[in-house]
Amino acid sequence: MTEAITREIFNHLVQLAALELSPDEAEYIRGELNKQLKAIHELEAIPLQDDTPPASHGVPYTPATSPAVRPDEWRPHPDPGGILAQAPETDEGYIIVPEIPHIEL
Repeated sequence: MTEAITREIFNHLVQLAALELSPDEAEYIRGELNKQLKAIHELEAIPLQDDTPPASHGVPYTPATSPAVRPDEWRPHPDPGGILAQAPETDEGYIIVPEIPHIEL
């Protein structure tokens, strides 16, 4: 693998995401991301025929072998007031979400 997520790039991404990580947490997550990146590069190295469609799958899912699509049914929650009671702020049955402060990047 020639590409890796460097500490500088990772720190920049952490800053953009406004995360607070300890040095140990940051190094662990950076290592895990690099492992995932390595796995992606290994998958990219698998030779495929030029006519392989992007959504090709090893197991055919035909209508005969796939389960029937279940109907989309709306079912109201038995206690919506209980859910709303847990919210810090509501207005006419809606949960008020605090604004996310925007900063210049």
